[in-house]
Formats: sequence, C-alpha cells, structure tokens
Amino acid sequence: MAGFAGLLRFFDQYRTEVVLAKSVGEIRAARRDNRIANVFCWQSADALGASFNSPLGSSTTALRAFAEIGLRIIGLCYNTTNPFGAGCLEPRIGLTRAGHRLVEEIHALRLVLDVGGHTGEQTTLDAIAASRGVPVVCTHTNISAIADNPRCVSDRVIDAIAGTGGVIGITAVNDFHVRSRGNTGPTPHIGIDEHIEQYEYIRKRVGVDHVGMGTDFVDGMPIPYGGGVNRDIIPSDMISEPWRFVKGFESIGELPNLIAGFRRRGWNEADIAKVMGGNWLRVYSRVWGG
Repeated sequence: MAGFAGLLRFFDQYRTEVVLAKSVGEIRAARRDNRIANVFCWQSADALGASFNSPLGSSTTALRAFAEIGLRIIGLCYNTTNPFGAGCLEPRIGLTRAGHRLVEEIHALRLVLDVGGHTGEQTTLDAIAASRGVPVVCTHTNISAIADNPRCVSDRVIDAIAGTGGVIGITAVNDFHVRSRGNTGPTPHIGIDEHIEQYEYIRKRVGVDHVGMGTDFVDGMPIPYGGGVNRDIIPSDMISEPWRFVKGFESIGELPNLIAGFRRRGWNEADIAKVMGGNWLRVYSRVWGG
C-alpha cells in the first residue's frame, strides 16, 4: 500500500507526463493527451500475506481493496514458492488450495492473471485450467526452446496461454535469450535480429495475436546491476551480472530499432501494431470490460 501511495504522489508531481490508468479508455485518453498511461501490476501476490491461508480465521484477502486503488494485473509467484504455488525455480510444484481460491477471486474482480515467466510451469498450467476460458497472460518472459533458462516458458505454456486468447510478452533481457541451464560462464551479447527470433517463434507456433512487448526494462529502479542477486536462491545459470539488455534495445528510447527490425524481417504494419500494444489492449478490454 505504501508503494501505491508513493506512485500516486509521483503521478501528482508529473501529471502532465504520466497518469494512472484503470481502463482501456483511460489508456487511449492518455495517448491522445500525449501522456504515459501507467497500469498498476504485481509480479507476485505475496503482498496479500499468508494469514488467509491459516486453518483458523478467515480466507478473505485484501485484493478487492487493491483493485479499487487501481491494481489491474496480478502475478502469483516471483521465482520461488509462496502460499499460492511455485515460482520458475520449482517448475513441478502445482497450484495450491489457496492458489485456486486466489485465481477465482482474480477473475471475479476482473483482473488480468499473469502466469509463466516468474511462475512455475505446473502452477501456471493449473492456474490456466482453473481460469475456465478467461484470457491469461505472461507479461514478460522468453522462449525455452531457444534458451533453456528457468525464466523462459515452454511450448506447453505458450500453447496454453494462447488457448485462452492471451498474450506472451517478450523481454529484452539478454541472458534469457542465450543463457541455458548449466551455462555459468560469460553470456554472448546478442542484438535485435536474435531478439526478433523470439517474436517469430510465437508467431509461427500460435499466431501473431498472442505475442507482445514485455521488455522488463528497469530504468530508475534500485536494481543492483553490479551485484546483489541472492545466489542461495538464484542460480548463476539463470542470470549473470552485470545484467544486460539486447544490443540496440537497451531502453525504451531505442524502440525505433525494434520496429525497424520487424520491417526488415517482412512484418506488415498491422502485425507490428498488434505487437506494439494492440494485443495487450484486446486482452485488457475482454477482461476489464468497457
């Protein structure tokens, strides 16, 4: 809650540049006003705590309150296990009883469920099965068939998300393109063409309607690029240090390089527009309504 309060103060301070958006209409209005639309999201549901999962007491969560403030996208787990299921480092652990209850509440509140990527494979597949046809997304990940990294999603997850009508977002994190399990040495620094292979893979497998940008850029965040990863938790073959993004797309300011790369690969303007945001807005409209 304190984090949300800080962001609201930030929006007040920079009201001519950025605005909190709770609907697709507000996202489109921000674009017309030449402002950035910020959508509140969680990478993990840890903030809900574990008290509702106690054998004694109530199973009620505080999720409704966060939704009223503006939370619109919610992930279940961030790399490790919590009361709802497992993160990507424990891919064979499934959705818990608490996780099932939370998935039901997420959909009842018309929030977008974010799985895959940080969430483990079995927990992800269980959550999708419990979603009963509601579009489910993975906001930021890469392709395990290209790089067998714990943060990357399998073909099973890609197929399952696409089967809901959802979208898989592609990160620009260099390691997730080329660093595979067992690789603890230096990671080659790849460029735009290799990055676009990730989009191509999903387009060929399940169609262009199911892929979008999910860069995972962290400019301005207190991320310790030169160190600070907890190596008791995060294995060295998952991510190296310092963290890097792909050459030519290391910040959102280099977005024109990505668009030019799609055009070089023969993508038409309609498909580029879907990847640049159209697919996300379609899912938001269907889940949020309006």
